[in-house]
Amino acid sequence: MSIIKCNLRKLMAEHRIDDITELMAKSGLSRNSINKLYREIYIETAKLETLFKLCDTFNCKLSDLIEYVPGEDK
Repeated sequence: MSIIKCNLRKLMAEHRIDDITELMAKSGLSRNSINKLYREIYIETAKLETLFKLCDTFNCKLSDLIEYVPGEDK
């Protein structure tokens, strides 16, 4: 099974962003948009616009934020 992994928590720690409220203020994103990625729930339904805003906030590439880990299909 393939996995989509989100490195949002790691990026927040590296940029010393303590909580979702602080990230909301820096990125202009809603709590719901951030929560989905923070909790790694339904990552595949995240909007590209949301991902791009987070990349701009962290000054990183999309591949630094979202990671696709292919699995073995059975």
